[in-house]
Amino acid sequence: MSVLSDFPIATRWPALHPERIQLYSLNTPNGVKASIMLEETGLPYEAHLVDIMKDESHTPEFLALNPNGKIPAIIDPDGPGGEPLALFESGAILQYLADKTGQFIPADAARRWETIQWVYFQMASIGPMFGQVGFFNKFAGKSYEDKRPLQRYVDEAKRLLGVLDTRLDGRRWIMGDDYTIADIATLGWVNNLITFYEARELVAYDGFAHVVAWLDRGLARPAVQLGLKIPGRG
Repeated sequence: MSVLSDFPIATRWPALHPERIQLYSLNTPNGVKASIMLEETGLPYEAHLVDIMKDESHTPEFLALNPNGKIPAIIDPDGPGGEPLALFESGAILQYLADKTGQFIPADAARRWETIQWVYFQMASIGPMFGQVGFFNKFAGKSYEDKRPLQRYVDEAKRLLGVLDTRLDGRRWIMGDDYTIADIATLGWVNNLITFYEARELVAYDGFAHVVAWLDRGLARPAVQLGLKIPGRG
């Protein structure tokens, strides 16, 4: 039977509470999916700051947990069969925690898969495209003389916001009355687009009234407010 101390990452980020879920992350749009979900479910966890700006996600200890070198990652000391489970990829973490707790994912099989498809929509489309907007609008790409790449991703971000806006027409949450991992996956990315990436006007965000109202509802949730800050750099 393996224990937490068997994982190399535990030597670099020692656990004060090894009986709790260990979260290795930073409060990026992907990272906060895990922290919001953990706050929403009430599962006991311990957060460890992995500073990607210091390349800590590419240390040997972190790569032993996630060979892709991306946050977030978790270790659940009480995984399936009572054995520790190491897991990376934010969407997989959301689905695992939803299944573990029976929360924020429908029990009905059809609605469950409908929820999961919207998680994949965020993973495959919203995350990568909004991230490119951030790169070309705020970071290194901002200095590129050729503005066609920026415009390409701005146009695609607008299209994706339109898809989400249409989905939210007449719905409180992505799945209707039920707040789910589809919302948790997406809230941080939309919030980041208009705040940290400074693209609110660029993507004409306020024209997507259903998205605006949905994000406001999400940001009003105490678990979301906490999760957006965990783990921060202090």
